[in-house]
Amino acid sequence: MGLRSFIHRLTAPKPLRSLSLDEKLKMVFVVNHELKMGKGKIAAQVAHAAVKATLACGERDPALLDAWFKTGQKKICVKGDSAQHLEQLSIDAKKNGLLANKIHDAGHTQIPAGSFTVLAIGPCRDEDIETVSGDLKLL
Repeated sequence: MGLRSFIHRLTAPKPLRSLSLDEKLKMVFVVNHELKMGKGKIAAQVAHAAVKATLACGERDPALLDAWFKTGQKKICVKGDSAQHLEQLSIDAKKNGLLANKIHDAGHTQIPAGSFTVLAIGPCRDEDIETVSGDLKLL
């Protein structure tokens, strides 16, 4: 998406549909713990995932994104066992109709290029996301 498209999205009229502000919404970041990334590397990869997931939600469901912004933009980081584990969680999320965005590293620093570092799920309702990530431990 270009800069013009991004600015238009920010300034365009708000969606007609709205979600209740009582709705509990969150975004979950599953970090590939097998890679043994440093704290700074994890922070950067989660930031990439947050941006990608936010833009994807804006394209797919602007009303959901608007509600998530208005309810505090809750974000949770949890541990994933491996790239295969993150891949299975992505499949499970998509089967449940949830947004799932994968982040692969460019390989400029600590880990090999193409490594599956983070899976972003959501934003979506807490109870929907718990079916996919509820048993994972906090990072």
